[in-house]
Amino acid sequence: MAMVLMALLSVGMKTAAASDTEMDINPGVENDFCYKLRFGDTQIPSNISIDTQRLEVVQTQITRISHGAFSSLQHLRDLLLTENSHIKEVPANAFRGLCTQTIYEIKLTRNGIEEVASDAFNGIKMKRLFLKGNEQLSRIHANAFVGSSELVLLDISETALSSLPEEYILSGLKRLIAKSAFNLKKLPPPQRFTKLLQAELTYSSHCCAFQSMKVNGTRWNPLCSRTGGNRHFQKDYCYNSSTIACSPTPDEFNPCEDIMSAVPLRVLIWIISVLALLGNAAVLLVLLGSRSKLTVPRFLMCHLAFSDLCMGIYLGVIATVDMLTRGQYYNNALDWQTGVGCSVAGFFTVFSSELSVFTLTAITLERWYTITHALRLDRKLCLRHACIVMTAGWIFSSIAALLPTVGVSSYGKDMGKQFILTFEKLQQVSICLPMDVESLESQVYVVSLLLLNILAFICVCGCYLSIYLTVRNPSSAPAHADTRVAQRMAILIFTDFVCMAPISFFAISAALKLPLISVSDSKLLLVFFYPINSCSNPFLYAFFTRTFRRDFFLLTARFGLFKTRAQIYRTESSSCQ
Repeated sequence: MAMVLMALLSVGMKTAAASDTEMDINPGVENDFCYKLRFGDTQIPSNISIDTQRLEVVQTQITRISHGAFSSLQHLRDLLLTENSHIKEVPANAFRGLCTQTIYEIKLTRNGIEEVASDAFNGIKMKRLFLKGNEQLSRIHANAFVGSSELVLLDISETALSSLPEEYILSGLKRLIAKSAFNLKKLPPPQRFTKLLQAELTYSSHCCAFQSMKVNGTRWNPLCSRTGGNRHFQKDYCYNSSTIACSPTPDEFNPCEDIMSAVPLRVLIWIISVLALLGNAAVLLVLLGSRSKLTVPRFLMCHLAFSDLCMGIYLGVIATVDMLTRGQYYNNALDWQTGVGCSVAGFFTVFSSELSVFTLTAITLERWYTITHALRLDRKLCLRHACIVMTAGWIFSSIAALLPTVGVSSYGKDMGKQFILTFEKLQQVSICLPMDVESLESQVYVVSLLLLNILAFICVCGCYLSIYLTVRNPSSAPAHADTRVAQRMAILIFTDFVCMAPISFFAISAALKLPLISVSDSKLLLVFFYPINSCSNPFLYAFFTRTFRRDFFLLTARFGLFKTRAQIYRTESSSCQ
């Protein structure tokens, strides 16, 4: 019975080989002859038997692959050339004339190869090529595979390659392996991989390119049910798939989408960015260019306008990168998130946010102190006190923004190889906010900033409650101008903190590793709630106030504009005096 079964299996395998032109192998059957070269050999001998089906060149002293070294091996099916540290290059025509049949597997793994030259695989038919472990391999010539055919598997794991040759081989690949290929940050257009069924890559963002691709990948050999023990045969001949299996899969922190995934968000971020930049730049120009005395409130408002201007810069950077990478972000994600640009953008947003909260709190305390001590002229705050307070605010905001650049949480900056090795484990996103809470110090950092913002909000609420009670007490009623200013500031600051409430709530839940919304949904908070104050503040405390309009017209009059309106304000000021 066993002999009959073996005969049937042999006939079936011959039938399969005849019906398939890609490969002619006997799955599960050992090679008839294997020739091995080991330590001490300095070249590939020319007297290797012509019937050799497997050649192993392991840990030898060979320094180069000579031209025609394999030309006599007409029946070779497997070539293993590994751990030969002296081999630096795969030269042109290195395997030409190797054999007339298809070679099943060529393994050039863990050698000292630095370059694969043009025409290196010219004239050879091979199924599987392994270049894994050549850590110095940084270049495969664009024409390296000229004259080669039938390649279905390419392994470039653990190499220094930064690009793949786009011609001659990609259209026939069924499996691409590029694990721990950290320099390979961009892939060729996915349309070139017309037959790809499986990709094992380094970065999850690259899998986004293949998510929407459909392939006609049905193939089933009659022997699939009989050769379950032959893993290679199963992979090449037994599959039924219409999608590309790709790993690592994108996670919730790096979904397959552009930085601004929705058109409304894309439009809104530009509107808010332009308003924040123009509005706050105008406020700074008028306040600093005015000849009016620089009072404590003016001084604090200048700092608030500058912090909001930084937020506008951050939004402008994000919007610009989104525009430049639209539809191709998966191929630019690594360059962006591990580059200097993301760190600079992250610095601006954290610095802006913390300085804005600090300045708003200082403005509130200043108004509270002025109103509650209105009758004590000897206890008025002076500009020197405000300078000391804001110096402390700048130092605090700068430290808070710099900490993620030195390893406490992260914006996404490349911190060296150790960072790259753990890149996929870090919670880094395209919007460059410090969302990494994996380590204890990172979690403490994020939670501390959020709690300080909440404490600032409580402080503001307490101050305005005190101001309200003071204003309602006739026996200690302050000047009407101070009361009006306090009411205006209350609207300004309370609006700011109400807008920050959803940010703080969802951010704290995420910092405690209990996220309530996804990164995609959080972009709405980023675009609408997070920066809306930066573009609304100039209107609330400047453009809508009579004092600012007076300063504006007086400033423009110096350049020959709006002279009539400026004269009206001068007359009103003189009459008031």
